[in-house]
Amino acid sequence: MKKLVIFDLDGTLAESKSPIDAEMQVLLQKLLGIMKVAVISGGDWPQFKKQLLSEFTLNNSFNNLFILPTCGTKLYEYNKGWSKLYSEDFSTAEKEKIVYSLNEAAETIDLKIVKTWGDVVEDRGSQITFSALGQDAPLEIKKQWDSSFAKRKKIKEILDNLIPEFSIRLGGTTSIDVTKLGIDKAYGIKKLQDILGIALNEMVFIGDALFPGGNDYPVKEMGVTSIQISNPEETKKIIETIIAMG
Repeated sequence: MKKLVIFDLDGTLAESKSPIDAEMQVLLQKLLGIMKVAVISGGDWPQFKKQLLSEFTLNNSFNNLFILPTCGTKLYEYNKGWSKLYSEDFSTAEKEKIVYSLNEAAETIDLKIVKTWGDVVEDRGSQITFSALGQDAPLEIKKQWDSSFAKRKKIKEILDNLIPEFSIRLGGTTSIDVTKLGIDKAYGIKKLQDILGIALNEMVFIGDALFPGGNDYPVKEMGVTSIQISNPEETKKIIETIIAMG
């Protein structure tokens, strides 16, 4: 039996930028009653509060919950309130170089995007995120834009040459996440390992981007048991199985 279940957020626990539904909330609450749970995603802390934490009715469930925003470049724990344990932030110069490179790569590919919704490039402190259609694009449009990740893989190839000193991963439905080199979801999991004293073989990770270049892939690569899912409905079935085994 595993001691820690780690989830991706968008596409795994919830649809992109959407709150978890009532069924998922009940399942997670039951899971938190029997074991420790971590959620790690490209979104920043406000996004976690909106999509995940605001849906819970009992704060005492949070004692077993650990939140890792921006692909594990930050970590929050709960002890009579949420507190941030670390944040691997960029310098101003690093941010400027990343933003310039993202724009250059997107222009080189010529994505032929007619309309965007909200910020295309977002500074999340410890992560710069490129969202091709904008942060607030409608979910159905985002799902259709690059479901095979092919467009973003082309952008990543250019970025790997422009800014090789940073980690570049694909995530969500239209996003590319840039963090400090080696500061990715695997880094966040190592932090959890040290803080909680839980071995890698006592963890299981559930996510939708476990392919090479995906922002979940570093977790699989480090040897954590990983389960690839396609949508939150598949995740619910896995949680139900874990609860039944517990």
